[in-house]
Amino acid sequence: MSAPPLDRAAPPDESALLRQFDATIAAGHRIEPRDWMPEGYRKTLIRQIAQHAHSEIIGMQPEGDWLLAAPSLRRKAILLAKVQDEAGHGMYLYAAAETLGADRADLTDKLIEGRQKYSSIFNYPTLTYADVGVIGWLVDGAAICNQVPLCRSSYGPYARAMIRVCKEESFHQRQGYELLLTMMRGTPEQRAMVQDAVDRWWWPSLMMFGPPDDDSPNSARSMAWGIKRHSNDELRQRYVDMSVPQAEILGVTLPDPDLAYDAETGHYRFGAIDWDELKRVISGNGPANAERIARRRSARDDNAWVIEAATAYAVKHTEVAAR
Repeated sequence: MSAPPLDRAAPPDESALLRQFDATIAAGHRIEPRDWMPEGYRKTLIRQIAQHAHSEIIGMQPEGDWLLAAPSLRRKAILLAKVQDEAGHGMYLYAAAETLGADRADLTDKLIEGRQKYSSIFNYPTLTYADVGVIGWLVDGAAICNQVPLCRSSYGPYARAMIRVCKEESFHQRQGYELLLTMMRGTPEQRAMVQDAVDRWWWPSLMMFGPPDDDSPNSARSMAWGIKRHSNDELRQRYVDMSVPQAEILGVTLPDPDLAYDAETGHYRFGAIDWDELKRVISGNGPANAERIARRRSARDDNAWVIEAATAYAVKHTEVAAR
């Protein structure tokens, strides 16, 4: 439900607009592109949605490397469908950012120039085929924890885009887990491969939720505006509680000696996260940062002619239709 229409008889001053905006947020209603919004709200949304869109597009790369190496036609088809889904997610989200006045090409330029970020998790290499399954289980599982609440985001286009995204991410998580179950029923070498992948991806997956709440001012403001619904630490705890039983069924050990169930709180306690590593990775110094951005830059530059041709075609046919 969007904000009620303003009285157009006389232009309201900004204080009146702000009161109406605050009332809309407080009532749990949606802000739509036609509605007035504070500039800080608009900029925060563009930053968050752009980072989300960039993550989907960059996130195609780690698993895309395994499209030709997948061990069967079935596995190739599943992985191809997943990578294609991620491309679609990026397009939905760029379209949502455009409703806020952002330009898609400008957002891409800012990503390539290091002026906008994407999820730290996609700066780690996929060393074995087991990584494909662990990304589906752990990384997409973390994405689901993060993104399902965004279906109730206060900004309408973002919330609506997330409904389809979350449905498809659920498929991704399930296919990853099914792949790992299959490998864990295989040879000792396959089981060792899965455990190695879990060891490498567990801690980076916890970092996906962002810095701790006391070091995350953007998170607090996004929650106040209803863009986010839960804090970083709350989502991280929910993810750990969800993942531990799944790991037990799978038969793998999560690489945290401090991981233990706390009967008093009903949650799993977990060890200290290396926040210095997160800062290094999001600052561009992760294992695969340079490779990821180089590929994105190449995709933009090598395919610029397609955009130019499509634009010229559209202009030509618009002119013909106007005659």
